[in-house]
Amino acid sequence: MAETTLSGEETPRIREMEIDDFPEVFHIGEEVFTVEYSQSLYRTWDEFEITTLFNSDTELCLVAEMGGRIVGFALGTTVKKHNSPWMYGYLVWLGVRRDTQKGRVGSRLFHEIRRRMVEQGVRMIIIDTSADNLAAINFFKKQGFDDIQEHVYMSLNLTRKARKKAVKKP
Repeated sequence: MAETTLSGEETPRIREMEIDDFPEVFHIGEEVFTVEYSQSLYRTWDEFEITTLFNSDTELCLVAEMGGRIVGFALGTTVKKHNSPWMYGYLVWLGVRRDTQKGRVGSRLFHEIRRRMVEQGVRMIIIDTSADNLAAINFFKKQGFDDIQEHVYMSLNLTRKARKKAVKKP
C-alpha cells in the first residue's frame, strides 16, 4: 500500500532508476525540457544523458513513483577536482511530470539525491539553469541554494553560417 500524507495525497516513493525505467524517464524529460522551457536546454536532452549518468553514477540516478507510475527523476554525478580536498555533487537533471509538479515530488527527489551525495563525501552541490527560469530558481532557493552566479551561455548555429556561405558561392 502506498504511503499517504495527512491531506490524503499519495507520497511519491523514491528509488534508484533501473534500466527498464529509461524510456519513461526519457519521455518525462521530453515533456519537461521543451523549447518553451528553455530555448537551448531542450537541445541537450537525449537518451545518452540518461545512459551516461546511469553507467557512471547509478546510485545518483533516481526516480519517483506514484501509483506504479514514474512521475519524476533526478540524475546526478560527483566531481573530484585534482589537488582539491573537496568533492562536488552536480545535479545534472531534475524533471517532474507537469501534472505532479505541485506535489513535492521534486523536493523529495532532491532530498534523496542530496542525502546520497553527503554519504559519498560531497561538500557542495552545484546546479545550473537558465537565468530566466524563475520556477527552477525559486525551487532551488527553497532547497537551500543561494550564491546565485550568472554565467553567459552562447551558441553558434552552424547550419545558418553554412547556408550563408552556400548562398555566396558563384
